[in-house]
Amino acid sequence: MFIVPSTIATVVRFPLGLNAGDIGPRPVEQLELYEFEACPFCRKVREALTILDLDVLVRPAPHGGTRFRPTAIELGGKSQFPLLIDPNHDKRLYESDEIIEHLFARYGTGKPPLGLRLGVVGTATSGLASALRAGNELWSFEASPYSRRAREVLCELELPYVLHNVGHGSAKRDALRARAGKVQVPYLEDPNTGTKMFESRDIVRYLRSTYGTS
Repeated sequence: MFIVPSTIATVVRFPLGLNAGDIGPRPVEQLELYEFEACPFCRKVREALTILDLDVLVRPAPHGGTRFRPTAIELGGKSQFPLLIDPNHDKRLYESDEIIEHLFARYGTGKPPLGLRLGVVGTATSGLASALRAGNELWSFEASPYSRRAREVLCELELPYVLHNVGHGSAKRDALRARAGKVQVPYLEDPNTGTKMFESRDIVRYLRSTYGTS
C-alpha cells in the first residue's frame, strides 16, 4: 500500500523530477549531498538534479542520525539540510533555492523551471509531497514513487549511495539498459555483495536484511 501515497506525492509536484531537461557542462568531480528523504527542501534539490541529469553522492542525514549528520554539521557549522558540496567550484551551499540556482547556473543552460522558482509556494507543495511519504548505487528519478521507497530505506539505514538520475529523456538511459538489460527504476547495485536488483520491494527487503540491525 505504500505506493499509493508515494504516487500522490508525485502528482502533487508533477512534472518536476520526471524528465531530464537541457543540460550544460558536466562536473568533473563528484557532487555530494547531505540530506534526508522527508525534507521538502531536499526534495526540491533532488528534482533539480533529475532535470539536470546529474549524479550525486548522497550521504543520508535523517533526524537522530549518527553517521553523517555530525559530519555535515562539522563541515558547515550548523544543523541545516540540504547541504550541497561542489568541489568543482569550491562551494558549500545550504539554502535549497541557492543550491538550485547554482546547479542551473553551472550545469544547466538557463533558469530553473517555474516550479522550482515559486519560493514559499514551491516549498509548500514540496512539503506536502514529502509529508505523504513521511558504497551502493541507485538508478532513479525523483518523480518515481517506487524509487522513493528505496531512497527512504537507504536514508533510514544511513547508507551512503551514488544517485544516478535517469529521468525521461536522460542520456544515461542507454547506459542503464546496457548495464542492467532494461530501463527500469529503481535499480540497485551493491558492490559490497555483488547484488544487482530491480523492484522496490525486493530492494527494501534486501537492504533491511543486509544492513538492518534487527
